[in-house]
Amino acid sequence: MLIRYFAAARAAAGTDTEVLDLGPGALSRREVEQRLVLRHPDPPPGQPPLAQVLARSSFLLDGVACPDPATVLTDTSVLDVLPPFSGG
Repeated sequence: MLIRYFAAARAAAGTDTEVLDLGPGALSRREVEQRLVLRHPDPPPGQPPLAQVLARSSFLLDGVACPDPATVLTDTSVLDVLPPFSGG
């Protein structure tokens, strides 16, 4: 599946996008988040840990709001990680 990071999530992960192989079957959004935290345990200098950013982020699944961490994701899914934005 494709993960796209924005703003503080991009900074904490150290990348704009990444591909996550879910293997056979599917995972919940919560399980995907756990895998991402394991992939990025140490943030770049001066950035918060990805786990902290994910905890306060909103998510879009294939362009639609995904507020439920139990939502099932598949290898063909696109998950956008949107941390809170200031201003507006």
